[in-house]
Amino acid sequence: MSVATERATVRPPLPDGVPAEPSRFSLKHPKSRLAWIRPAVWLPLVVMLALLAGLWQWGAASMPYLLPPLQAIGDSLVGNIGYYLGNALITLGEATAGLAIGFGAAFVVAVLISELPVARRAIMPIAVVLNVTPLVAIAPALVVAFGFGPLPKLIITALICFFPILINTAVGLRSVPQQVMQVYKTMDASRLEMLIHLRIPNALPYIFAALRIVFPLSIIGAVVAELSASGSTGGLGTAISVASSMNQLAVVYAAIFVLAVMGVLLLAFITLIERRVLHWHESSTD
Repeated sequence: MSVATERATVRPPLPDGVPAEPSRFSLKHPKSRLAWIRPAVWLPLVVMLALLAGLWQWGAASMPYLLPPLQAIGDSLVGNIGYYLGNALITLGEATAGLAIGFGAAFVVAVLISELPVARRAIMPIAVVLNVTPLVAIAPALVVAFGFGPLPKLIITALICFFPILINTAVGLRSVPQQVMQVYKTMDASRLEMLIHLRIPNALPYIFAALRIVFPLSIIGAVVAELSASGSTGGLGTAISVASSMNQLAVVYAAIFVLAVMGVLLLAFITLIERRVLHWHESSTD
């Protein structure tokens, strides 16, 4: 080993009073894969869940017409697991398809309004009006227009996911530093080249921030569409509607629990992808 290499590999001593960073494999390291073993990591959540379960049981005993016991919900889930999984797959398919449609439309519109000021002045007011429009109110009209098939559900889900993706993507595309833009212009880069190699990579953190919102939101959109389509034959929203009409509270809350689990899994999924794709970005160091 040369003297230069030896000097590069030797770390300078830390000042007095500054503790050395623990090893990556130590449980004390904040990013250790085994950090979850420490009680300080999992114990607060366990205590909070136990407290909420106790409050739920107290509410179920005091107001049986409003809250079913947790045991009844668990028995419904275990005894009818196929029923809930089948409806969950239907809702998940509607949510992901609607999200894909909304993402594609929002991305194209975001590129237009970021490149063309005329398109921004023409489209953004309509997008704002669409965002503040209660989609629950127009859902029955979509059912009347397109029937009880999957199309109304896809439209509603896409509309719910459209605006957050549009705003975040447009901001990301337009937030490229001017100094960097000038460098690309001096290299005679075309607008398409700047879009592909500069604007879109710069917008990726904004896009993933929007996806973390709309992935769980797409589940809500699919359920809203199913609740609005009274003649629908599948989905957790339909299961909730039918169980509510028959006063089956355990089935209602079991379906809600499955929806919550789906939302958490989708959020974890998109977070994992974000960390893989944006490993170079400063947000991945958190």
